[in-house]
Amino acid sequence: MRNTTNTIDKMNACIVCVAEALNGTGTYCSDVLMNSAGLKRETIRMTHLLRTALYPQIFGENTGDYELSPITVSYCLQQAADILKTLLKTMLKDDVKTETFMRQFFADLPRIKAKLETDIRAAYNGDPAAKSIEEIMLAYPAFEAISIYRLAHRLYELNLPIVPRIMTEYAHKISGIDIHPGATIGDYFFIDHGTGVVIGETCVIGDHVKLYQGVTLGAKSFKLDEDGNPVKGIKRHPQIGNHVIIYSGTTILGGNTVIGDNCVIGGNLWLTHSVDSGKIVLAVQDSPKFIDAL
Repeated sequence: MRNTTNTIDKMNACIVCVAEALNGTGTYCSDVLMNSAGLKRETIRMTHLLRTALYPQIFGENTGDYELSPITVSYCLQQAADILKTLLKTMLKDDVKTETFMRQFFADLPRIKAKLETDIRAAYNGDPAAKSIEEIMLAYPAFEAISIYRLAHRLYELNLPIVPRIMTEYAHKISGIDIHPGATIGDYFFIDHGTGVVIGETCVIGDHVKLYQGVTLGAKSFKLDEDGNPVKGIKRHPQIGNHVIIYSGTTILGGNTVIGDNCVIGGNLWLTHSVDSGKIVLAVQDSPKFIDAL
């Protein structure tokens, strides 16, 4: 019994020492982090509430939500507003700014939904495998990712820190599509299949653009400051025009790279230079070899 007690005492002492070490060394801790308990959880909950307000028949948890949609929408909006208000008070520390911010964001939700309606239509029109609008909304990863991105982008435009990134990383987790909330994306946007798509912060995408899986719209290189760190806040990612299709596995890099309107960019390409409007760009490679099976 004495040996058991000594072992427990030593373990307790070890835990206390480790806790002190973890709490006191090597961790950057800002005011935001000091008050961020539950931030990710509440941000994801707010995201779900906002999407339920936009589409209660898709994201609502109860089968009767569609029939009760006016009540559901009001409830979800109020719950989301309460969460956002708490987050804003922590980050902005200004009641007047908080109220102004919330009015601007919630007033924009109808416009955000209108944009999503164009994305849904683009998916249905752009994929011959899509049998219905309902299938797009219930089963397509692009709808998951883009619906969250549209909400997060507006929060990003309003200069809310951290929360938009948590939202789009949640979308990344559930869809495999990584869209930075700072990217600017036009109407009728569709990502087919979606796995592995990456769209960077300063990317600008026009209307009627379609991407396939594995497309990266990224940064070619980073300008460094005098301390050797990447310079923030500059254009690093490409601009994609209107009515552009980019096929799977293609990487387009650079803040000065512009893909013109009405272009088709083939698969498995590495582009770091601009493409004039109306061009078709294809990879040039050897023909496949056919070998008899054993």
